[in-house]
Amino acid sequence: MKRVLVCQITQAMTKQKITKSDMAKRMKTSRAALDRLLDAQNTSVTLRTMGRAAAALGKELSISLKDAA
Repeated sequence: MKRVLVCQITQAMTKQKITKSDMAKRMKTSRAALDRLLDAQNTSVTLRTMGRAAAALGKELSISLKDAA
């Protein structure tokens, strides 16, 4: 799931021409923290942080539960 979110965040940053430095400023965090967020292997990122990233891009993070197949 995090890989999908990281991909979407990265794509939105590219589409909006936002650099990592600018994104970190928008999120009021460090560039190192943003790098951890964008590292799909790092699983210690909170949903709150993901929500802040979405908000910095003018988006809303939405998570839902679905019935298992």
